[in-house]
Amino acid sequence: MSEKQIIGTSEAQIAVHWGEEEYYQPSPDFVGQANLTDSRIFERFSLENFPECYNEFAELLSWDKYWDQTLDTSDAPCFKWFVGGKLNASYNCIDRHLAENRNKTAIHFVPELEEERIEHITYQELYVRVNEMAALLRDFAGLKQGDRVTIHMPMSAELPVTMLACARLGVIHSVVFGGFSASACADRIVDSQSRVLLTMDAYYRNGKLLNHKVAADEACAIAEKNGQIVDKVLVWQRYPGRSASDAPMVDGRDVFVNEKLKDFYGVRVDPVSVNAEDPLFLMYTSGTTGKPKGCQHSTGGYLAYVAAMSKYVQDIHPEDVYWCMADIGWITGHSFIVYGPLALCASSVIYEGVPTYPDAGRSWRIAQELEVNIFHTAPTTIRALRKIGPDEPQKYNFNFKHMTTVGEPIEPEVWKWYYNIVGKGKAAIVDTWWQTETGGFLCSTMPGLTPMKPGSAGPGVPGIHPIIFDEVGTEILRGEGRAGNICIQNPWPGMFQTIWGDRERFVETYFARYCKNKESKDWRDWPYLTGDAAMEAEDGYYRILGRIDDVITVSGHRLGTKEIESAAMVVSEVAEAAVVPVAHDIKGKEPDLYIALKPGVEATEELAQKISDTICSEIGKIAKPRKVWIVPDMPKTRSGKIMRRVLGAISNKNDVGDVMTLANPDVVDTIKTMVEK
Repeated sequence: MSEKQIIGTSEAQIAVHWGEEEYYQPSPDFVGQANLTDSRIFERFSLENFPECYNEFAELLSWDKYWDQTLDTSDAPCFKWFVGGKLNASYNCIDRHLAENRNKTAIHFVPELEEERIEHITYQELYVRVNEMAALLRDFAGLKQGDRVTIHMPMSAELPVTMLACARLGVIHSVVFGGFSASACADRIVDSQSRVLLTMDAYYRNGKLLNHKVAADEACAIAEKNGQIVDKVLVWQRYPGRSASDAPMVDGRDVFVNEKLKDFYGVRVDPVSVNAEDPLFLMYTSGTTGKPKGCQHSTGGYLAYVAAMSKYVQDIHPEDVYWCMADIGWITGHSFIVYGPLALCASSVIYEGVPTYPDAGRSWRIAQELEVNIFHTAPTTIRALRKIGPDEPQKYNFNFKHMTTVGEPIEPEVWKWYYNIVGKGKAAIVDTWWQTETGGFLCSTMPGLTPMKPGSAGPGVPGIHPIIFDEVGTEILRGEGRAGNICIQNPWPGMFQTIWGDRERFVETYFARYCKNKESKDWRDWPYLTGDAAMEAEDGYYRILGRIDDVITVSGHRLGTKEIESAAMVVSEVAEAAVVPVAHDIKGKEPDLYIALKPGVEATEELAQKISDTICSEIGKIAKPRKVWIVPDMPKTRSGKIMRRVLGAISNKNDVGDVMTLANPDVVDTIKTMVEK
């Protein structure tokens, strides 16, 4: 059957039209130094050896008491890992490294302003700072094990210090992305019943010093209206000793952390030994489809899983300088800036600002200066760097042994630029697929074992056994050329325990659809529903097509938006592409395609037609866009994510909602004017 033929699909199946890409092999030099080159790991982590296989991951940590039971399914699907075990996350990320590595750099903090010096924090200094902060939280803020705190902070060295101080006490932290609004922060304060908020007075973004303290004041006011009073607001200063915000400090509530810490200089706090299943943190989903969900992650299972993923997928060695460009306010930052790398005694880079400020070379200058050899970022950032400086990486002397892409599927054309230009044809790439809820990777190539294939995440990582279902629970088999709902057959230690305060929503959202027996205590009856669409190729590699909710049904045929976007990116002039569905009386939906061009490329009707024709030739006429809109820029969040919701509202002539929290709100009116003509 031709891949251009239209394939009839059911509700949960998506026709797949794109061809498979060629393999890229990791270099002998990389394989020679890789942490994992033993292919027997897949056998060790087979379903036949489940769940005891995961003891191998747990043994990467230091335990106060070993576990009695690897997996407890008595409250399925709220699975409990390493039951009876006791440990402390802060100890595992700091204390245990001091004997041999106290003078090794733990964190390189890079301010956005290039004229400001990079801060290099050793493991010994991190130990001192975390202890003093833990003492402040305990003795001044009155926090104890099991309490929740909300942390609304930008990228800074003080953010992991605060998180690890909470972990030292067994206090559950809920970090809110610094770019989120006061209202979003308030929602999380109320849901977690936090009475302490930690923030920072200001931070830099695109060269501007933003007043962040005002968001704390507004968040507290909103939270109080909704029944949750914040007793203390602890404010870190961007410039210690002086306030960078003109927002007033509220008497009796607000205190500058930098000043109060003086009362606790030299204090040491013994790490609280917590149960493996005690919560380490809450991470809220963005709430684009309703009330944000507080994903509750455990201490032992989560930390064991991210340590293993950092070692075997990220290939982190203690001597590596590792830079994950994500924000710590997202799960990627929790897992692969803070807890995973520090558990392995790596040096982790934290960058305050945007990767393209003041120019396209900033990221590569940082990599050069710090001798970064592992680079981890999202396709959004890769596309942005490719757009404004396609040849920029070649100007700098850096050498990555390993690169990660995370957060969304990466188009093959963008992958190849990442490999050839950024990785200089040498670096191993892992195209990882996972979610906030999963804690760590679900699918990826293993960089020292399996070849890379652009556009494909790879097989399930050791211990993860995906399965693809149609809407009635029939398995879609490997190599069928169809996509469906990708699920995970088995639980794993990194997965979240429940939704904070809402077990029913947890079960209904993630497990109910394909559960075989809701009274069952057998993990086999509880496949995890990811909500993503995917297909499995003949070679066992998975191609993730995006959220099931993003699939566009055209005349009864379900098309993945990511496939259409990838086809558009084949056109050399295209830098970014975003597809949104538009209502149609006959067809049901049609795709609208928004395009941002590379610098210096002129927007013409001829180019728009070329893009449309390319999609028809790559996929078929069924995927032809209703309209190709060439726009000056995409509406983006401050983390760089394209806001397809806004574009969809414009195309469908609906209200775009509040856009003032976007990084570039002015572009929305420009696009609206263009579309409404």
